[in-house]
Amino acid sequence: MDFHDSMTVAASGMRAQTSRMRIIAENLANANSTAARAGEDPYRRQIPTFQAELDQVTGVRIVRMGGTIADRAEFRSQYNPGHPAADEQGYVKLPNVNALIEMMDMREAQRSYEANLNVIDAARSMMARTIDLLRR
Repeated sequence: MDFHDSMTVAASGMRAQTSRMRIIAENLANANSTAARAGEDPYRRQIPTFQAELDQVTGVRIVRMGGTIADRAEFRSQYNPGHPAADEQGYVKLPNVNALIEMMDMREAQRSYEANLNVIDAARSMMARTIDLLRR
């Protein structure tokens, strides 16, 4: 694997983590949303999936976001009988999004992004040093 290949792999990881952060942000944005009407389900937390594939240009294995799956965890409920989406007992279904888990996932995605960025910086630095050595 040469410098370009390592940069390609790291860049694909950065793209995947960016997509992951976008989904986490969507989960957080909908954490307190409710259904429009009683009996309907509110927003369901999305979980990103990743897949490894062969890059057609370089021939190295890279990571791509494969899509999302819906989290099948139970919805939260809150007693609010005056809400339009309340059921007969006065409970409103809330999304199955836990802000603490989302923030931890966001931090993990950020650290993975930074690690891939460090790989690119290191490869770029090594290429620059190699070019300097070849000039001498």
